[in-house]
Amino acid sequence: MITLTKIDNSPITVNADEIEIVETFHDTTVSLKSGKKLIVQESADDIIAKVIFYRQLCFSNYFDSPDLKSVNSQ
Repeated sequence: MITLTKIDNSPITVNADEIEIVETFHDTTVSLKSGKKLIVQESADDIIAKVIFYRQLCFSNYFDSPDLKSVNSQ
């Protein structure tokens, strides 16, 4: 989940896996797989960085696993 800021300055937490398209014109519009659209203050680059950071957190324990280190070293 990532937290974004709506145009009215209220925070909204979004499931990063549900983001389909991020468009920037005057404002940044986030389109979700459900068809819902959110207008947020963050730039597309900021949203991408948040999604990357979130995914790194999700998988960091998996890749630090001793079992995987032994598999990857073979």
